[in-house]
Amino acid sequence: MAITNNQTDSNLSEELESLEQEQGLENQLAWQIEAQHSGERIDKHIAEVLAGKSVSRSQAQEWIRNGAITVNGQAVKANAKLSIGDQVQVTIPEPEPLEAIPENIPLDVVYEDSDVIVINKPRGMVVHPAVGHPSGTVVNALLYHCKDLSGINGVMRPGIVHRIDKDTSGLLMVAKNDLAHASLADQLKEHSVTRKYVALVYGVMQHDKGTVDAPLGRATHDRKLYVVTDKNSKHAITHFVVSERFEEYTLLELKLETGRTHQIRVHMKYIGFPLVGDPVYGGKSGRTLGMVGQALHAAVLGFKHPRTGEYLEFSVPMPEDMEQVLNILRTR
Repeated sequence: MAITNNQTDSNLSEELESLEQEQGLENQLAWQIEAQHSGERIDKHIAEVLAGKSVSRSQAQEWIRNGAITVNGQAVKANAKLSIGDQVQVTIPEPEPLEAIPENIPLDVVYEDSDVIVINKPRGMVVHPAVGHPSGTVVNALLYHCKDLSGINGVMRPGIVHRIDKDTSGLLMVAKNDLAHASLADQLKEHSVTRKYVALVYGVMQHDKGTVDAPLGRATHDRKLYVVTDKNSKHAITHFVVSERFEEYTLLELKLETGRTHQIRVHMKYIGFPLVGDPVYGGKSGRTLGMVGQALHAAVLGFKHPRTGEYLEFSVPMPEDMEQVLNILRTR
């Protein structure tokens, strides 16, 4: 049975919530489009109507892809435009049962409140469980530490809004409820989150600063790898500034405008300055300088607090092994 409401004005989300409480129905909603909403994209409309449920536009798009949202009983695309009289139906998916297991793993907590937690992830730690890494991850540690992570991202990634690679250290923000998750995810999508990294790369970069604007997609020969390509790719932009030059290396500060998988690693390889210690994109030189994993650290993270709107920014120093490598290079 669906909840039906034909009043699609600014109070629709409140009226839907009232009907749910009155009738005890929480998973199925339906309403008719009136004149003021004609021409709106379905994904944008859903996010606005269900704002009270902390549903983001990206979440609405996922539901559309999965067939949980229909218009006039038919599946639609996220960019479909609504017309007067259209019947919108939403079946809110049931949360999947949690499968990741809480583990008493120490966390370096930089900030925490009832909505969000920011941690300093060590190099070598996987963010969420996956094939080959069923335990010992950030998620396993968070489940033990928090007890109340957002369930939006599924059974194996509760609370995870973004990720950093296993062998990248540094700051990671995690949502503790669905409202926080939706807000942080939207900020990432809008590119309003501050994400600055430090990286040590092979080669001496002559430019003091620059921007790499090159789309990224999966490699055709190996779907686990990413390359710069125009085929089935996503827009990717990385800004860089030279912090320090050495005889054969350069220390960079990099700022992400977009956050694609392996973005910094692939972009640096693309312009001829691969990361020191990168086992995948670092080339055949084999020079790791004693580091296990790439010399990449998420040093600065800033975002608007999902509840108060206050801008928060955090920074953490480089891990000890990376600092030691730099000290050695400075004395050469």
